[in-house]
Amino acid sequence: MFGNKKQQDGALTLLPTAPADIDAVRTRCLALVRKRAALSAGVAAVPLPGIDVVADLTSFASMVEDINRAFGLTPEQIERLQPHMRVAAYEAVGTLGGMLVGKLVTKELVLKMLQKMGTRLAAKSAAKVVPLAGQIAAAAIGFALFRKMGNQHVEACVRVAREVAIKAEPA
Repeated sequence: MFGNKKQQDGALTLLPTAPADIDAVRTRCLALVRKRAALSAGVAAVPLPGIDVVADLTSFASMVEDINRAFGLTPEQIERLQPHMRVAAYEAVGTLGGMLVGKLVTKELVLKMLQKMGTRLAAKSAAKVVPLAGQIAAAAIGFALFRKMGNQHVEACVRVAREVAIKAEPA
């Protein structure tokens, strides 16, 4: 039912392969995204330009690592899989995974992803110039942007996990 296990900080981390397990991890990760997006919105409401971008980079990188770990898709976890599952995971990451699935997440990689959403980031920064209403707009834009990118990453991990589960089934 599960791939190889990995011991980390005393807790087992498994690669979910059963559909119900994948859905459960997806649900937990979407809740994590909502929570972190709300925190991002709170930071975006602070009227200091630039502080939200730094906080978003750090928080998003951490969240992506947490999501990858929950799905058993960190580089270390993939390397510990049985050989046939490792091959299936790398193939799925290459064809289905997003930019951050199964990769070592760096701030530079997250910044590259954020740059793809550049127009919204510019609007978020520009909105801060207008008192109160601008801060509210910046918070709303920050929440939406963070949540959208986080949800996209979760769905990419779901696609990869499902593909690995299909390829891992005995023939």
